[in-house]
Amino acid sequence: MSFNEYFAELKKVQLLEPQQEAELWLGYKEHGDLACRRTLIERYQPLVFKTAMRWSLPEPVLMDIIQEGTVGLIEAVENYDHQRNVAFSLYALHRIRGRMMNYLQKEGKSNLAFAGSASEEDWLKFNRAILEVEDTAPSISDQAEQNFLIQQVLKAMNRLPDKEQLVISGVFLNEQEPKHLAQTLDMSISHVYRLQKQGIRRIRGMLSKLMHELKR
Repeated sequence: MSFNEYFAELKKVQLLEPQQEAELWLGYKEHGDLACRRTLIERYQPLVFKTAMRWSLPEPVLMDIIQEGTVGLIEAVENYDHQRNVAFSLYALHRIRGRMMNYLQKEGKSNLAFAGSASEEDWLKFNRAILEVEDTAPSISDQAEQNFLIQQVLKAMNRLPDKEQLVISGVFLNEQEPKHLAQTLDMSISHVYRLQKQGIRRIRGMLSKLMHELKR
């Protein structure tokens, strides 16, 4: 499918109303209705497209990361707990973007321009803040080491408890204000700060351990 064909199909997608979405989650998660699963994946495809369009990419690569993002969306639909009062779009965004970034890094295209808020430069700033580079991290002057650090942060984030993942992703990748994130996640702002602090501490611990092992 070409980009134009994909975009034409995408324009036909209607966003879900809250009640309709709730019924679809109930049908899929509690009754195993695969038609509900398929509808959820189809109706959230615009989230994949919106995420992919943050990169400035040639059309073939763009279609590749849309495919990867769709895999991330499917994984999110299959693993989402509809009873936890966490917005699915926020939960899914982390997996979609992670799939896309992993693909670009694997294919050696991670230096392509990124038009959104979570550029590689942002990731490296995040790495520095977490790792305290001057003490624990290797030099990041070369691209291979940059990619390595980014991959390790992504892997560490994926090992966090769900709510810590959502807070870290919301604050550092989506640049959401903590008070807005608190509203989205239906929790107090103090709890958001606590989860943010815990998540950073866990990531720092995981990466510090990795750096120590690499120095052996």
